[in-house]
Amino acid sequence: MNNVDAILQSGQAALAAVTDLIELEQVKARYLGKSGELTELLKQLGKLPAEERKAAGATINVAKQAFEAAHKQRFEQLNAAKLAAQLAAEALDVTLPGRGSAGGGLHPVALTLERIAGLFRTMGFEVADGPEIETDFYNFQALNIPENHPARAMADTFYVEGGDVLRTHTSPIQARFMMDNQPPIKIVAPGRVYRVDSDATHSPMFHQMEGLWVEEGVSFADLKAVVTDFLRRFFERDDLQVRFRPSFFPFTEPSAEIDVLGERGWLEVGGCGMVHPNVLRNVNIDPEKYTGFAFGIGLDRFAMLRYGVNDLRLFFENDLNFLRQFN
Repeated sequence: MNNVDAILQSGQAALAAVTDLIELEQVKARYLGKSGELTELLKQLGKLPAEERKAAGATINVAKQAFEAAHKQRFEQLNAAKLAAQLAAEALDVTLPGRGSAGGGLHPVALTLERIAGLFRTMGFEVADGPEIETDFYNFQALNIPENHPARAMADTFYVEGGDVLRTHTSPIQARFMMDNQPPIKIVAPGRVYRVDSDATHSPMFHQMEGLWVEEGVSFADLKAVVTDFLRRFFERDDLQVRFRPSFFPFTEPSAEIDVLGERGWLEVGGCGMVHPNVLRNVNIDPEKYTGFAFGIGLDRFAMLRYGVNDLRLFFENDLNFLRQFN
């Protein structure tokens, strides 16, 4: 018990010498831990005579309280120093010039969609929309696509639970619009579509825009005039050569592929044709009274042509260095 003052002074000196919080806790354990020096003195109180025990216990408790006070003071000093160092390391120089905020921009496909939709609006077309998960009726049956048609194959179409599909074209928008509206009908239908395909020029998700004009007396000559006018305005070439090659689509008759003459020869840019009478009947429009034409183009393909992009996948990889070029 004669060592109490010496132990306290040793402990206080050890606390004053520590330089970090971890070392501080090690010193505390050396004196107040289960086997600490002050703790061991408390354990020895039972060996003292009863008349000495109370005074010795009081002396040890005073030393313990003094050590704890010194520990608390040193903890606050070290903690304050640690905080000050952290603040200094993370300090911001508010006098530095600001970086500013970078402005975003529309995606190149969105820019192309807006441009094309705007061109058709000037020709009297309105923009229509519809669901991306479609029923078999609107995606296939209403469009005169028979049950054994290759387009229905699992290799080409994404089927979802319940027999619905991710729409394979935006033609269902046309079918829905005709089902709810009687002629005259003059719409364009842009949107995302889905097919099981992926390479440099194809994506499992891509964008289409289809057009539809149904009215009394609409002819193939009207179709050629509208499509040719649109293409010349889009490519900003009044002398652009456009040709229509005979083709086949279940929902149009007669049908044609649309080509434009570029620097490397003829390039296919879409398909078109007169709306098949069966399609009109399926949506409760009288084919004896009304005729119409429809056409479809790939928005991603037109974006590639407009901006000189040679790999479709670049549009969907979310590379900011690529996308910033279109801001």
